[in-house]
Amino acid sequence: MNIADLIAKVDGLIWGPPLMILLVGTGFYLTIRIGLIQFRGFRHGIKVLFNHFSKEDDPGEISPFRALCAALSATIGTGNIVGVAAAILVGGPGAVFWMWITALVGMATKFSCCALAVHFRKIDDSGEVHGGPMYYIEMGMGPSFKWLAVLFAVFTAIASVGIGNMFQINNVATAVNTIIYGYDVKSSEMVNLIVGLIAAGLVAIVILGGIKRIANVASKIVPFMCVFYILAGLFILFKNAELIPHGLKLIFKYAFTAPESVAGGLLGGVIRSGVARGLFSNEAGLGSAAIAHGAARTREPIRQGMVAMLGPFIDTIIVCTITALVIICTGAFELVEVKGKLTSAAFEMGMPGSGTLVSLTIIFFAFSTLISWSYYGGRAVDYLFGRKAVIIYRWVYVAFVFIGSVIHLGVVIDFCDAMNRLMAIPNLIALIVLSPLLASLTRDYIERMKKTHFP
Repeated sequence: MNIADLIAKVDGLIWGPPLMILLVGTGFYLTIRIGLIQFRGFRHGIKVLFNHFSKEDDPGEISPFRALCAALSATIGTGNIVGVAAAILVGGPGAVFWMWITALVGMATKFSCCALAVHFRKIDDSGEVHGGPMYYIEMGMGPSFKWLAVLFAVFTAIASVGIGNMFQINNVATAVNTIIYGYDVKSSEMVNLIVGLIAAGLVAIVILGGIKRIANVASKIVPFMCVFYILAGLFILFKNAELIPHGLKLIFKYAFTAPESVAGGLLGGVIRSGVARGLFSNEAGLGSAAIAHGAARTREPIRQGMVAMLGPFIDTIIVCTITALVIICTGAFELVEVKGKLTSAAFEMGMPGSGTLVSLTIIFFAFSTLISWSYYGGRAVDYLFGRKAVIIYRWVYVAFVFIGSVIHLGVVIDFCDAMNRLMAIPNLIALIVLSPLLASLTRDYIERMKKTHFP
């Protein structure tokens, strides 16, 4: 067995049933421990998002809305387009149901991560925020657990240049080639080169301005592309409205009964693919979004947690569901066997000419992911090596944008994907240990808000 095969095998083992059970189990535990917060606090989260509870003199760097956009820009991407297609191809229509379940418990996990990130963040003399799992691990669990925080930061820094960078720009290059040459033509090296140069330049312009510029760009790209993609999907669904009941019937029917075509049966095929792709889509439990939400301008950690938990709802319950229904209702999943082409084919079948829309959506979503993951990696580097190292990291990150567009990723992505998944382990340990504190903070906030602002 060569190194590439070994890394691929290790990546498969890491992203196996034990980690999925830990992720979903922690989300379920937090749901109970914090009193069904994703249901009780949902309306309040929306109210906070649009009612401008934060004040200009509150600590933090960006508004709660921009913090959510920055976090969403890192999660809404290929997982919502290619990932959903992969879940349906591997697990059948029933996998979508388990994506929903994952998102619902993931809302409690996301709430917990982001509330703790605000509670335990550091703000230096210049007003720059330092927050995320590495800080609530060290400050919440104590200095003796700093090694766990260091592990999280190392995993994050490595994952940022792989899954958050090279994987994304590779998808951008593929999408541009698809728009120019179609689905069946091999990618042009010249196109890849040009895409890499342009993308590297644009990313540099954005990320060298720090979180305020990143959040500013994300707050424009994410809402626009989400609305654009959702409207296109809804148009197709309304056009084929008579097929929606049948599509939903297939989802619920095969959520508990595996189709004969699904390898691994109900548990190993349907449930595993739905849970895995759901977690990949919204990143609940990894702790990455907590880094962005930790920079939010607020004095109330629980309030920002309620904003943050809207992320999995938007990402998986809305965007992924529309993608899935288009794929199922058009019947494309029975005709196309390549996950990278399935969603585009489904949109094309539902609305001729809209296949290009999917490629354009991938480009914008992937670019927004690129800029947000640069912030995640930068905060991790800052924690490990100090502020001066962040500038060096950003230039290295820009270089990898170009590299990722022109090379075959293969083993690099397998390795970085493993680091991405490993981020979850120290984060989930911290969430479980700190859950009593989180429950206490939540009760206190709700009691104080009941008279005026809650739900």
